Amino acid sequence: MNRAKSLLVVAIATAIVAFFAFDLDRFASFESIGASRDWLVGHYERSPFLVTVAFFATYVISAALSIPVAAVMTLLAGAIFGVVAGTVIVSFASTIGATLAFIAARYVLRDSVQQRFATNLAAINRGIEREGGFYLFALRLVPVFPFFAVNLLMALTPMRVITFAWVSQLGMLPGTAVYVNAGLEIATLRSPGDILSPGFIGAFVLLGILPLISRHVLGGLRKRRVYARFTKPKSFDRNLVVIGAGAAGLVTSYIAAAVKAKVTLIEKHKMGGDCLNTGCVPSKALLRAARQVHDIRRASEFGIEVAEPIVDFAKVMERLRGVITAIEPHDSTERYTELGVECREGSAKITSPWTVEVNGETLTTRSIVIAAGARPFVPPIPGLDSVNHKTSDTIWSIDTLPKSLVVLGGGPIGCELAQAFNRLGAEVTLVEMAPSLLVRDEPEFGQGMLETLRSEGINVRLSTQAKRALTTVDGDALICESGEGSVELKFDVLLVAVGRKPNVEGYGLEELGIPTGVGGVVETDEYLQTLYPNIFACGDVAGPLQFTHSAAHQAYYACVNALFGDFKRSPVDYRVIPKVTYTEPEIASVGLGEAQAQADGIEYEVTRYGVDDLDRAIVEGEDHGEIKVLTRKGSDQIIGAHIRAAHAGELIAEFALAMRTNLGLKKILGTVHAYPTMMEANKYAAGVWSRAHAPAKALVWLETFHRWRRG
Repeated sequence: MNRAKSLLVVAIATAIVAFFAFDLDRFASFESIGASRDWLVGHYERSPFLVTVAFFATYVISAALSIPVAAVMTLLAGAIFGVVAGTVIVSFASTIGATLAFIAARYVLRDSVQQRFATNLAAINRGIEREGGFYLFALRLVPVFPFFAVNLLMALTPMRVITFAWVSQLGMLPGTAVYVNAGLEIATLRSPGDILSPGFIGAFVLLGILPLISRHVLGGLRKRRVYARFTKPKSFDRNLVVIGAGAAGLVTSYIAAAVKAKVTLIEKHKMGGDCLNTGCVPSKALLRAARQVHDIRRASEFGIEVAEPIVDFAKVMERLRGVITAIEPHDSTERYTELGVECREGSAKITSPWTVEVNGETLTTRSIVIAAGARPFVPPIPGLDSVNHKTSDTIWSIDTLPKSLVVLGGGPIGCELAQAFNRLGAEVTLVEMAPSLLVRDEPEFGQGMLETLRSEGINVRLSTQAKRALTTVDGDALICESGEGSVELKFDVLLVAVGRKPNVEGYGLEELGIPTGVGGVVETDEYLQTLYPNIFACGDVAGPLQFTHSAAHQAYYACVNALFGDFKRSPVDYRVIPKVTYTEPEIASVGLGEAQAQADGIEYEVTRYGVDDLDRAIVEGEDHGEIKVLTRKGSDQIIGAHIRAAHAGELIAEFALAMRTNLGLKKILGTVHAYPTMMEANKYAAGVWSRAHAPAKALVWLETFHRWRRG
């Protein structure tokens, strides 16, 4: 804290201490004010200007210093000045004082608080930027919220000073009028409870419901503003139109049909979206083939001698496409039609908040859900279009195993496919511009992945940035720069796997003015509503996570809020969403990592259990990796779990369930797990925590007790 901030804090603290040290609060008691009412009124009648200025200044100072005399002074204003003048004086004095307190708290605290709790406050900041005025107005309407606390909390947010001032003035006005009116009877009051007559209780009940009324009114005004240039149909052909038939769109449509809503699902390409056709399903089929090859090569570890496996890559890809074909009926038009969903093939265009055009036909609907998904992001690398490059969408079209493959990107997709193609026989180089792999996972897990890939023969280049691609006499090449200088990497195929980009173009968002947020996703609130309250977005196009299971999770909320939001809405719950990287060994996690816990200011403990100690892992030859659990300090409450081991994707489910249902490690330890299974690893991790928290003194006493029992 700099010198100016320190001096300000000292000055405020000194003034507050002096107020109580000199017993000045006795002059602000009900008894004191009631007893001196006539004297105060007499002074006002003789010197109205002087008394008004003195009262106004005293009120401003007490509010600015957060001295708890506002209620009494507001009553006093009614006794001295009357209802109208008293309300005006208190309204402006309280606003000025509150604004000064707001500015002081912001100056002293905001920067440090925002830096320390940046992640926790990100959602709050967005909410304040979007609807901060309403939140403040609602808080000001209900006197049960201490005004000094409101001043402090709002000071820590991005709210503008002018917004804070005028909203506070408006929000405090009803409560001020009630208290000032009560002050007319101040001569008869001896305690705050004396104002709670039936009439005053009714007034404060009204104040309590004013936030609900105001929210409804403000919501109506907002709707009128955003819908002003459109004509709402008098009736609708459908309850819901869903754009995109990937995981999010399919789940949305399924739920809508299940509750008997009339729903139309529009898909311009293939039912099932990326997950079925170019993502989860084909990639896991390829990984399975690669694991089979790897297991054959490891056969000698189990006493089985076999020849080097011969990979028929065309047949591998044939099986992969067969897997897609086998799963297709689950996501097919026929199945969803039977479920009650109207399926349309074509390009959708949102032409108004209630109309969607497809194949020249305009559909009217009460609500729209955008589930348009995402596509691979292709960075603007010079020369990229002139070389043989693929993405995670297009790599599945090849039938010949590339002799040399360069994978650009060390995230989950890049690591999975680099390992798979390497095991199938390609010479693989993985290029990552960051200094580590899997930067969203725990650092030691990224390091473990690096060691695994290198041990299998993959050339991993970290802190290396692709600069340009070109075709030489010897074939295609990627020119990269690193701390060691420039390097030319030759390849038959370049696989670009540096992330995915939300699909937000071409179906009407631009024309309707629906904004996009961080990462290019459609901007939504906690209910998945866009700028238009009846248009929702979910899945990859909405973020913040790009997993099939998180898309399905969002789809439930988008559908229910779209169909029933006029009666009850539910915010999306992102607290417990697991993720898995399907390399070998797998990496899975749920909840917070260490970096996030530190950023959030959470005190935590780390418990580790090495899978090399687990019987089943030893039997399977998979005795490598670990389980890492984060718990709140001094508690068994799980705030994060991270696993690097065989079948980590299955193991993480128990921790996700425990976190979802508020069960701690003690409950996992007390649960019977079948032997021998990989799932026992979770129980043993809980056992490590239990041993670390054994009551040392009690154990000493028990040792003494047992020694005595032995004689």
